[in-house]
Amino acid sequence: MLGAEEILAAQELVRRIAVNDSVLDYALALVRATRPNHGEALDFVKDWLLIGSGPRGGQALLLGAKTRAALQGRPEATIDDVRAMAKPVLRHRIVLNYAAEAEGQTPDTVVERLLAEVPMHRGQENLDGRIEPVLGS
Repeated sequence: MLGAEEILAAQELVRRIAVNDSVLDYALALVRATRPNHGEALDFVKDWLLIGSGPRGGQALLLGAKTRAALQGRPEATIDDVRAMAKPVLRHRIVLNYAAEAEGQTPDTVVERLLAEVPMHRGQENLDGRIEPVLGS
């Protein structure tokens, strides 16, 4: 059994786990992809979801990824950690519409499809001009 001090220490340890920019970007892309009214929403999201995840979903996804990394003894969360936590974190933060339910969709099938369709790595075109100065020199 853990006491209060040990639990607080574990929480502090998890919060110190590193998350690099590509992992952060992927987690945020997954959360944004759940929003049917987002300008770049995937067609199936527009067709199946009434409500997507909010900002706290992104926070929970990253905290879950960091916790998984800590439990595995790693100092940094990875995209695999984010992907592993996507269902448990996002399944109750999205609301399916009647059409999705009529088609037999569930929150888990929606998250699985998001994991299949949301790219894990940004292309150079999405780096907002940050890489060109480095490559051009």
